[in-house]
Amino acid sequence: MSLLDRVGQKLLFGFDPETAHGLSIAALRCGLPIAGRPVRDERLKVSLCGIDFPNPLGMAAGYDKNAEVPDALLGLGFGFAEVGTVTPLSQAGNPKPRIFRLTADEAVINRLGFNNEGHDAAERRLAARRGRAGIVGVNIGANKDSADRIGDYERGVTRFAPYASYLTVNISSPNTPGLRTMQAREQLGELLTRVMAARAAASVKPPIFLKIAPDLVEAELEDIAAEVTEKQIDGVIVSNTTISRLSLHSAAVAGETGGLSGKPLFERSTIVLARIRKLLGPDRAIIGVGGVDSAQTALEKIRAGADLVQIYTGMIYAGPSLPGRILSGMIRFVEKERLKSIRDLRDNRLDFWASKQL
Repeated sequence: MSLLDRVGQKLLFGFDPETAHGLSIAALRCGLPIAGRPVRDERLKVSLCGIDFPNPLGMAAGYDKNAEVPDALLGLGFGFAEVGTVTPLSQAGNPKPRIFRLTADEAVINRLGFNNEGHDAAERRLAARRGRAGIVGVNIGANKDSADRIGDYERGVTRFAPYASYLTVNISSPNTPGLRTMQAREQLGELLTRVMAARAAASVKPPIFLKIAPDLVEAELEDIAAEVTEKQIDGVIVSNTTISRLSLHSAAVAGETGGLSGKPLFERSTIVLARIRKLLGPDRAIIGVGGVDSAQTALEKIRAGADLVQIYTGMIYAGPSLPGRILSGMIRFVEKERLKSIRDLRDNRLDFWASKQL
């Protein structure tokens, strides 16, 4: 971590996590922090689902919930940024406090509950950046009190298809009661059928990804893979936060309700990633997320079967220069291994990760 990152972290950690998050968004809106020159290398380019990604590293959903700073995030070096989760109507989310730092574990527990300003606000901002370069995905969800949650996802597809480089159907947050039950096969089949119909009716047809939880057993993963394949979903994002609490050191807050992200999520999410790759085969797109905080962990996600990798919590502990450091580390690796492309690394530890116990 650079001196500037250390100073910035100390200042932000003086505030409660949610206030610190808001301050970081405000800083990006104002053009801070000033990033170095973007790390570019032909060997880091990835072509996936008809999109040419300049590098495989993206900012995960959950940070820029209201599509306020996607271009500023791209300016930090990310190859793509995912905004949201966005629901049709604005909602406040769960009561505060609802974000907890587990500093000893380099982790976070959150129970935000899809707090966001709704479709109208996000669409207005995305429409204003239309025509700009840069890959921006939109993560869509359902309102907590919705009478038709699948209808909420249909509305999300219809609303954001004209603006999104890709769309993510998020049914894996643990913080909206009943949401994860939509991963069960019957509900999932109906959801994906209606989502794909909504995309077919749209004037623009971006790729659609399904974001899943890391707390699934093998039979559930098999059902998800079968539905994704049958409904021709473009890809899967593995994974959201976990409700497990294994081997944590931050005892004071480890028992808080919500989803755990950060370093402790790495192993579990990578095992699920590898198992989904095995089930889906080599051609379906997969984005790996969970516990990525270095070039080594990003590369390991690719080795386990990911085409692209996302980070979020890692930046809380490593600072805004982390994307550049990860990409520089990737370049050093491909040079050392004499790889023509980062894609050549994919799946070379697939069997190792898929065979590990959850």
